[in-house]
Amino acid sequence: MALGSSIGRAWRPAAAANLLRLGVLAYMAVLHRYAPDFYYLSVQEDEYIEWATYCAFAFAAAGWLAGAWRHRIQRQPHWWFALAMTAFCVFVAGEEISWGQRLLAYRPPVYFLEHNFQQELNVHNVISTDLRKLGLKCVLAGYGIALPLIAAVGPIRRRLDRWGVVAPPAWLIPLFAAALAAYVHYPWKYTGEIVELMMGLGFLFAVAYHLLSTGGPSRWNHHPAMALAACWLAAVVFGGVNAWAGRVRRAGDPARIAAARVELEALRKDFQWMARHHEGFSMSHSLHKRVYTYEVEHKATHLREGEFAALRKRGLNEARAEFFLDPWNLPYWINVRSGRSGEPRMAFVYSFGPNRRRDSTYTEIRGDDLGAMIVPPHERD
Repeated sequence: MALGSSIGRAWRPAAAANLLRLGVLAYMAVLHRYAPDFYYLSVQEDEYIEWATYCAFAFAAAGWLAGAWRHRIQRQPHWWFALAMTAFCVFVAGEEISWGQRLLAYRPPVYFLEHNFQQELNVHNVISTDLRKLGLKCVLAGYGIALPLIAAVGPIRRRLDRWGVVAPPAWLIPLFAAALAAYVHYPWKYTGEIVELMMGLGFLFAVAYHLLSTGGPSRWNHHPAMALAACWLAAVVFGGVNAWAGRVRRAGDPARIAAARVELEALRKDFQWMARHHEGFSMSHSLHKRVYTYEVEHKATHLREGEFAALRKRGLNEARAEFFLDPWNLPYWINVRSGRSGEPRMAFVYSFGPNRRRDSTYTEIRGDDLGAMIVPPHERD
């Protein structure tokens, strides 16, 4: 009996997929409530949540590519859907890690430095925020909820089969619905990162179950719940390993470290000058932004005329000076804590440092991040 037609066994993969989804949500809820600093670090670029999301989509892409190849060698006429799903998952996986920019420390084209608020090589941060959010909601609602519902109607299902369209199993609807609800209500800051992971797992579970139901390896074919758990574990473990490898990686480049310290000191002086002259810098509100974004939004023109700008005469690259990039071609950041809500009053500029990932929190410069204090903790004007 085919796996897809075995209703009696479908509850096992359904239970596994949705329990694993609940596990992700519960884990992040506990972190947010009881370990906010670790939660904050977990959802940053190149941490294990982002890498797990990348792995989920990358593995899903591999699965859909295998499905397309299977359709082709079986001379099935409609294998375009599997190929389209492969392309989509490859695109999302690449976007998730900015096509390796932070990994390889290359400088993206000027267009992305100017128009991408993250100053990274990805498309989804170039388009408007509203359009980006709408697109993600449409994917969750369309592919994850609407498609399996309409595929449950017999005549429509047969037509979809003729076209080669593969709908996710209906028991994945709760996973996609929970992700959509979380994205709409946004219960925690950075909820979007968690939603992306859940979406990636949904795509991975869908293609894994499709491959099993159409003749997957026999040892997994009889244990679909275990197969889905293995997919989940692979995404999480490989994501964690990639994050760990990035954390222990050190460039070992003292020249870049020395250059970053000089540039951070120049930025510190520029911000202190603006604070003294009340031009473009204030401690009245907490904020955490890339320096380039700060300069544009706050019209902090002194940053283009002060100590940092003067480093051009000492060899600072024009593109790095223009967009406030560190020696690893990543943005410098400005962090301001206003002293409200019980947090210490402080401000500092910093770089992700040689490992090209954020180690710092809102109140501490940690790990191999390089920073310079503008206003030390508790200092008053």
